[in-house]
This record gives sequence, C-alpha cells and structure tokens, in this order.
Amino acid sequence: MTDPTRVSDRPPAIQVDDVSFAWKPPAHVLEHCSLTVPPGEFCMLLGDNGSGKSTLLKLLTGLLAPQQGQVRINGTFGYVFQNPDHQLVMPTVGADVAFGLVGENLPLSTVRSRVSEALAAVNLAHLARRPIYALSGGQKQRVAIAGAIARHCEVLLLDEPTALLDPDSQIELVKLVQTLVKERHLTALWVTHRLIELDYCDRAVLLRSGHVVRDGEPASLRQILAASE
Repeated sequence: MTDPTRVSDRPPAIQVDDVSFAWKPPAHVLEHCSLTVPPGEFCMLLGDNGSGKSTLLKLLTGLLAPQQGQVRINGTFGYVFQNPDHQLVMPTVGADVAFGLVGENLPLSTVRSRVSEALAAVNLAHLARRPIYALSGGQKQRVAIAGAIARHCEVLLLDEPTALLDPDSQIELVKLVQTLVKERHLTALWVTHRLIELDYCDRAVLLRSGHVVRDGEPASLRQILAASE
C-alpha cells in the first residue's frame, strides 16, 4: 500500500469528478466516472478494450475535454504513449530528453545537469549519445519517462506502456516506475491489461463500460480477474 508518510494534506494529485464523455452521443465511453489518486501513489487502471481507459488519460492531459464533470491534475505531468515511436522526436537519447526543456529558457549547464540526472534515474546514463533508432522498445519507453523527470514532472500518466514490449522488458519497466514513485515521490496512473503488473502498484482500479466498478487492493483485484478468465 501507499506509504502514509508520503501522503500529506496536499490535494489529490489526480481528481476525476463525475466525468462523462461520448464520441458519438448518446453512447458514452465514460459515464459518471469518478477517481481520486493521492500524491505519492502508484495506481493502475484496468479494463477491457473500449472500457474508457485511454480516453480517461486523454481527458487528464487535456487532449480531450469532458462533456460533463471535471478533471484535474495538481502539478506538472508527463504522458507516456503506448508506442514510444509516436513520442520521441530527436535523433539521440540526450537530445530527446533535452527537447522537453526548450521552452523553459534554462542555462545550458542546467539543461545538461537535468538531462544527466534524468537519464541516470532510468538507468540510461551510458546511452546519452545513442541514436533513438538503435534502442530497444523498453529503452525508448525509459527515454520518454526520462523526459518527464527532466521537466520535474510530479505526475506520470502511462497509457499501456508495456503493450509493445517483450515479457522481460515489461517487468523491468514496471519495476522502474515503482522505484521512481517511491524514491522521487511521484504519482503514477498506469493503464494496463496485464494482471502480473498489479504486483508492483499500490492500488488498482477496474473500469467497465465507462464506470469504476472496483477500486482497492491490487492482489484482491488480480485474484478476482484471474478467476473470471
């Protein structure tokens, strides 16, 4: 469970209040959906295809606007795509991490320091000059996460980040995010359909037909879902 020493009187890191959204009304993707994620928690969001998981993340990022209700992220956030090739835009690892800092008008020395720190945090410091095309899928996802760390993001939104990875890389990535949440006091909302990944989060939420139908202990939810397969 979430370490209570990491959760203060601060407002929730992620707040979703009575949100509804439909691509083609009246058929809703999300309907009266509510979710709260406290600061410092690693929360996983599960559900079948079409249950509204990715739509909810897009609402939180501002890529979509709710048609009813409110969404709020308290703090800066980073968004990690399912396919990192849709996200990484620069030719080398270090350049891509630095790219997200362009708008902050930082001194070059600060940019270099932040890039080095971020790459070290995701265990890629030795690959700063490596071309993006030469990376594995798991390494590309870690570069995307490093970009968020370099920008000092407080919240990570991850949309099925292991979907295109091999089993070993899947576990490496989820363990990395678990460590970052604990050591850097981040908040993470991770969309998945892999039950094994529930072993690494603090809390799990199940979406069905746009509603939160279960919310609680990951082990309990995993047992219920495994029994229904």
